[in-house]
Amino acid sequence: MISRREIQETNSMIAEANLDVRTITMGVGLLDCAAEALPRFCEKIYDKITRSAANLVCVGDEIALEYGVPIVNKRISVTPIAQAAAGLHADTNGFVEIARTLDRAAREVGVNFIGGFSALVQKGSTESDRALQHAIPQALAETERVCASVNVGSSRAGINMNAVARMGRVIKQAAELTAGQGSMACAKLVVFCNAVEDNPFMAGAFHGAGERDLVINVGVSGPGVVKRALEEVRGADFETLCETIKRTAFKVTRVGQLVAQEAAKRLGVPFGIIDLSLAPTPAVGDSIAEIFEEMGLERTGAPGTTAALAILNDNVKKGGIMASSYVGGLSGAFIPVSEDHGMIQAVQCGALTLEKLEAMTCVCSVGLDMVAVPGDTSAETIAGILADEMAIGMVNHKTTAVRIIPAAGRVVGDVVEFGGLLGSAPVMPVNGFSCGTFIRRGGRVPPPVTSFRN
Repeated sequence: MISRREIQETNSMIAEANLDVRTITMGVGLLDCAAEALPRFCEKIYDKITRSAANLVCVGDEIALEYGVPIVNKRISVTPIAQAAAGLHADTNGFVEIARTLDRAAREVGVNFIGGFSALVQKGSTESDRALQHAIPQALAETERVCASVNVGSSRAGINMNAVARMGRVIKQAAELTAGQGSMACAKLVVFCNAVEDNPFMAGAFHGAGERDLVINVGVSGPGVVKRALEEVRGADFETLCETIKRTAFKVTRVGQLVAQEAAKRLGVPFGIIDLSLAPTPAVGDSIAEIFEEMGLERTGAPGTTAALAILNDNVKKGGIMASSYVGGLSGAFIPVSEDHGMIQAVQCGALTLEKLEAMTCVCSVGLDMVAVPGDTSAETIAGILADEMAIGMVNHKTTAVRIIPAAGRVVGDVVEFGGLLGSAPVMPVNGFSCGTFIRRGGRVPPPVTSFRN
């Protein structure tokens, strides 16, 4: 039971430190929408999504008003479309039409994003998987609210290098098709290793096959709250630092649980998980980089940054687990460059490089996120970056992801403007040596020996 005292304590975190519920995400299963003809399939998924989520936005707004807790986004995740539409034997054009249908449904119910234009290909690709992947560039270029993801590796299956190479080409094509919008399509596309089934955050959310037909998952965020708490223990030892982060994460998670339970009750949909992820925004005071500086680093990227991130990520998880039995999703610290003004400054002053970011992904809750690179970066180089990140996830039994934007027509030092929560990304240099021969080997990288746990 959430006490009124806890609610009152939360009010100051909202007013002074940018605490918010980042998203209420409704998961909608589409496996019961299977059909033999594309028009019928599109009709069924549109009807189910709009029926199930008809009240999602208004309920979120009511809870925000009643409890005084900002709820920034209301979103939908659906069954990976490559699975739900497998019986159609659709071609690329067919999957683009499905994406348009998802976009119409999202617009109808008023959510800002719908995730699940996805394929799970960690061990191999079906005809449906390949057709969806080929459709991603056009689908994201022609829709406003659809997000896509492809899981190309796991600690149990290894890494599908054919899919890695294919996604390098897909990302390049998506960037080129939306060159006039800063290659915006790539900001709605994530490549995963060890993707989770209950992630409420975009662009990587999808409704996993092991989930109930409908579910409410909530993502709560509060980098500013953690920074404010650490200001109170400035100069204290690491034990005090860790305990402060943990206690703050506990309080933030309790807010998420309150909102999640209320949303589930009012919508008549089961409550799934709370994802406690410190997801920054471009606003000053809502930055992961500022937390690192409060810990004692001159700039994010300085020696000690990976250690600071490991401390932050671990204690956020510990605090969340203390507060709720249903912490899930990705839960930890996100390090998206374009969405964090402190990260942007670190890149621009030379403190933070792509290689240092990659090292940091070994201990954060996701991976390389919202990173812009020069538009002439080759598809094979992008595939090499994907492969590196997938290997980190596979070997360390953690989720890793890449959301990279080869910004068409842009060079190192340019800034790509996305707007809103996506912010702006400084174009970062990429190692110019080729990995083409390595990527062209194809096939599958076997899982590590640590995968054999039965």
